[in-house]
Amino acid sequence: MFEITLDSFIRIVTVGFLAYVGLIIFLRISGKRTLTKLNAFDLVVTVALGSTLATVLLNNSISLLEGMTAFALLIFLQYLFTLFSVHSKWFNNIIKSEPSLLFLDGQFLRSTMKKERIKEIEILQAIRNTGFGSTEKVKAVVLETDGSLSVISSEPGNALANVKSKTETTQ
Repeated sequence: MFEITLDSFIRIVTVGFLAYVGLIIFLRISGKRTLTKLNAFDLVVTVALGSTLATVLLNNSISLLEGMTAFALLIFLQYLFTLFSVHSKWFNNIIKSEPSLLFLDGQFLRSTMKKERIKEIEILQAIRNTGFGSTEKVKAVVLETDGSLSVISSEPGNALANVKSKTETTQ
């Protein structure tokens, strides 16, 4: 349990260094978009890259070349999917969701909250995390495509332009 052989140690250090450098090179070639977390799909790819790196490091039956091939495949698929989503509205709608308005002008939008499985206490937590002590200075709270909650101030310069939602009343 607490033992490591010299061969294992050398393999982990060597393969770890080479896999890490290889991953950085692939990420630099593919561009910044590869590791963004703009939606759930992006998050899955980022986690898969990390999981692949860990597997290559710790599993003796996975070669460095196999790991590099897996990195290249994941990054290529991410590139392909984001390219298709930019050029095809239909494809974009399949892999990405739209932001959802959960709170507007002092009112919790209960049907949207229920649909998105978000509780009032989670919205209040997001409001507190942004530094607001109450809902009075909050114009809206939006569930973003990456699963985060954005809190929009009621001050001028509203950022709600691209959020689609039906205004509803508190139920």
